[in-house]
Amino acid sequence: MLWRVCRGNVFLRQAEIEDPLEDPTTGDQVHKSVFIIFFQGDQLKNRVKKICEGFRASLYPCPETPQERKEMAAGVNTRIDDLQMVLNQTEDHRQRVLQAAAKTVRVWFIKVRKMKAIYHTLNLCNIDVTQKCLIAEVWCPVSDLDSIQFALRRGTERSGSTVPSILNRMQTKQTPPTYNKTNKFTSGFQNIVDAYGIGTYREINPAPYTIITFPFLFAVMFGDMGHGVLMFCAALYLVLRESRLLSQKSDNEMFNMIFAGRYIILLMGIFSVYTGIIYNDCFSKSLNMFGSGWSVRPMFGPKGANWTFDTLGTNTVLQLDPAIPGVFNGPYPLGIDPIWNIATNKLTFLNSFKMKMSIILGVIHMLFGVSLSLFNHLYFKKPLNIFLGFIPEIVFMSSLFGYLILLIFYKWGAYDALTSKDAPSLLIAFINMCLFNYSDPTNKPLYRGQMGIQSLLVVIALACVPCMLIVKTMVLRRQYLWRKHLSQKIEERPAENLENLEQTGVSSSCTGLTQQGTQKFGGIRVGNGPTEDEAEIIQHDQLSQHSEDENEPAEEEVFNFGDVAVHQAIHTIEYCLGCISNTASYLRLWALSLAHAQLSEVLWTMVMHIGLSSRSYGGFFGLSIIFGAFATLTVCILLIMEGLSAFLHALRLHWVEFQNKFYTGQGFKFIPFSFDSILEGRFDE
Repeated sequence: MLWRVCRGNVFLRQAEIEDPLEDPTTGDQVHKSVFIIFFQGDQLKNRVKKICEGFRASLYPCPETPQERKEMAAGVNTRIDDLQMVLNQTEDHRQRVLQAAAKTVRVWFIKVRKMKAIYHTLNLCNIDVTQKCLIAEVWCPVSDLDSIQFALRRGTERSGSTVPSILNRMQTKQTPPTYNKTNKFTSGFQNIVDAYGIGTYREINPAPYTIITFPFLFAVMFGDMGHGVLMFCAALYLVLRESRLLSQKSDNEMFNMIFAGRYIILLMGIFSVYTGIIYNDCFSKSLNMFGSGWSVRPMFGPKGANWTFDTLGTNTVLQLDPAIPGVFNGPYPLGIDPIWNIATNKLTFLNSFKMKMSIILGVIHMLFGVSLSLFNHLYFKKPLNIFLGFIPEIVFMSSLFGYLILLIFYKWGAYDALTSKDAPSLLIAFINMCLFNYSDPTNKPLYRGQMGIQSLLVVIALACVPCMLIVKTMVLRRQYLWRKHLSQKIEERPAENLENLEQTGVSSSCTGLTQQGTQKFGGIRVGNGPTEDEAEIIQHDQLSQHSEDENEPAEEEVFNFGDVAVHQAIHTIEYCLGCISNTASYLRLWALSLAHAQLSEVLWTMVMHIGLSSRSYGGFFGLSIIFGAFATLTVCILLIMEGLSAFLHALRLHWVEFQNKFYTGQGFKFIPFSFDSILEGRFDE
């Protein structure tokens, strides 16, 4: 372009700059070139200048003489050195400022978050008309009133205020939040319950019972002495080093979740060791501590089956006969006899035992949940729910499934190893009981009078259904009609009687007001109502007026018989069918226990047994490698995967099968103002 515009009357030289330069506007690294143009005349100068400006080139004048160019270059270098010195000094100063700020940035961060939280809370308060005080309505535990009053008094003294803070207890119809005191041991179990739903105010809290039942049901599915010891040791390490681990403030979400449940894992490990002792199972192997109650020696004697070594060699499976004296010497003192670990019918025996045990534990767990609902009905003063809710529910479940438990214990006591072959099937007996079928010749009765007792129990259970379904609905309707009749009767009274009634009501209400005095909590006065000195402040408070308006009685809801009948029908059907499905759901205790035992046995047989069976000189090195693989698979599969599976199943048994018998979980949690929660980011605004 220069050649065409200047018609070849310019001389151009250019060179690329190897190092990229920083654009002062955008800060990006750009590649640039330097050029010099020689020309004659002002007209060519104007043309060249316009072309360079069009391409956004930076123009610098070039002196004509070499001496001037040297002086200009020296001046530019001097300016560059000065600017570089200033930049270095600025960089050093900034580094010193940042280092000084880094030492206090955490303190600043804490102060800012605290100040923000304080002012956010103050914004929720109401300013009095006198513009001299703040008024707020808050929830607080009654047991902490002494601490609150002391804190207010201490704040008044430190601020130098001459007017003390006023703490006034107000009456309200609002539902208070739910507050359950916890510590580092019980907080994990309370979180399990709260994950299902925050308990309704004053509703019975299942967390204290969950502390025992949750790890126990987990251990029933996870029962193994060896695995329980490993889990216990891991949790014990977290418990013993909890102070140091808390001070590290790890950001690993997975580790923090496990660390928060360290006491849950600790109890799960302890209970797993206990159930492992009952199952006599340690890494799929049994421990023969007291000697087996079964003996094969009498089978070789003349009074036995006359077994010989040829008999052992020609038969793959032989069965011991408990009728021969000395073969069975009684049950094992603690847990399951170790001889079952090598028996071919091991699964048949263990399946029967664990299935019955699951039913027993499940029914007892559900009956306990139904029993807890009685305390809710008593506290909330609902006698109708007791007589037409709790009693039919407990009778229904006890008549069917409670009786099934009694049959299991009776069968265990009535039949021993010698007579077990003649024992009837409880499953068929229970099905025949529900169908009123007592003509089955293949399943003889367990005791005399079984038909009459079972028929009576089924009739009682069936009679409980209309009590819950129909009778309660009709009683609710009758109560509504009776209240409606009384209200109409009061409205139809003469005016004189009505005036007398109103006067009586006024005097009684005044009496109730004068009875509102003050209560003392640890020697500190906390007023139930405003005093004369406080009246001027509280009477102008909008929050107080709003709360007083809430105390006015609300309009009575219209009784809808159809809605009540449908609700009661759904509840009755859900409970009756739930008793059956929930009882069957507890069979997961048997299924998970069987799966864990089989996985442990497969892992021992397919991995560890190979290393132990080697008889070569290099077997030691092979055993070391195999043991490493066995330990890794044990931790990854049996401890982590199986442990997580058993944990989730135990969680479901508590949420669905246990808590739905008495726990509604429709409240909201009491979250007090706490700097610790704010700094950790757990404060829910």
